[in-house]
Amino acid sequence: MRGEVNVRITSSDEMRKLNRRFRRKNGPTDVLSFLSDTERLAGDIAISAEIAAANAAELGHSVESELKILILHGLLHLAGYDHENDRGEMRAQESELRRRLKLPDALIDRAHPGYAPPRRSRKRVGPAERGSRR
Repeated sequence: MRGEVNVRITSSDEMRKLNRRFRRKNGPTDVLSFLSDTERLAGDIAISAEIAAANAAELGHSVESELKILILHGLLHLAGYDHENDRGEMRAQESELRRRLKLPDALIDRAHPGYAPPRRSRKRVGPAERGSRR
């Protein structure tokens, strides 16, 4: 893959329309990739801001980290990987790059049965820290 990549962070409504138009699936999705037929442009990546924010909150990491994960996933699609048909090659590549970039939870890993998001630790507050209500 060579060339520039455009990244559009947009609404879930627009993602639903793109998903319906290009994949014939009538629902929003977190990330879509579109290959270009020019040498200067590798392609476009579209990301749902709402889904990215919801995923980040659910999984306990920043929206910035979630956007990086989604961009990485989109870039791998532009590079020719296809997790729906490649016998785990994209999953392995995404996991390796995620580790190198110190990103949490690879996107493909989340979609597999048996995935359990990491438990978010909550600080326990003792009676002295809660304050008195007398």
